[in-house]
Amino acid sequence: MIRHAEAMLITASENTRLLDLLRRLTGEQWQATTDCTGWTVRDIAVHLIASAQAQAHPLEFARQLLAGRRLGGAHWVDGLNQAQLLARTGWEASTLPPLWAQHSAAALKARRRLPAPIRALPILPLGTGLGVHIGWQSLGYLFGMGFTRDVWMHRIDIARAAGIEPSLTAAHDGRIVADIVDEWSGRHGQPYTLTLTGPAGGSFQAGDRGEPQSVDAVEFARILSGRADGPGILRHKLPL
Repeated sequence: MIRHAEAMLITASENTRLLDLLRRLTGEQWQATTDCTGWTVRDIAVHLIASAQAQAHPLEFARQLLAGRRLGGAHWVDGLNQAQLLARTGWEASTLPPLWAQHSAAALKARRRLPAPIRALPILPLGTGLGVHIGWQSLGYLFGMGFTRDVWMHRIDIARAAGIEPSLTAAHDGRIVADIVDEWSGRHGQPYTLTLTGPAGGSFQAGDRGEPQSVDAVEFARILSGRADGPGILRHKLPL
């Protein structure tokens, strides 16, 4: 499991990697469709910046949450995401990289300073998504690696849509994937033998009679998140 201090170091690195990717995008790439239904590359970038604004300022978090609840949706996060986009329709693509740099830095500063007793408060009603019951979680679930996983997964979405090979390393991306495997494994509780290939890959096992599966590490994350389908033990999902 990734603890808070390590999570903040990973977050700083992930924020930089996303910024580097956003700076590479051309006009057409900003309008490319992504694996996220109904969202373009621009939409994903706007969502991530809005999320960073909410992380940095509790009142902005509350404002987005209330706006999202008025819009409704299958899950309260759906309304929240829609509200983020509707409130920022005037943002030009050219402004998004500097906006990300500004607000991701403010969000990271706020997350680093969040006291441990506050992070431990179990006040997030995450409920059920993709058929997985997450239930009530602590603030630390999101303000540790939760938001960072969101950025990482969306960096993959943007790279795929734009036709750009994402920057992946074992030390950074492999650590994020291993943390995802840890939670996924604990939630479904079944034996498995898992070989994840590619720069972010590794070998994982639980139990003695685990069903063997081999898949690219990024594809594994896409399968878990519902962006793609997978056989056997990979049928168990994890919202990312």
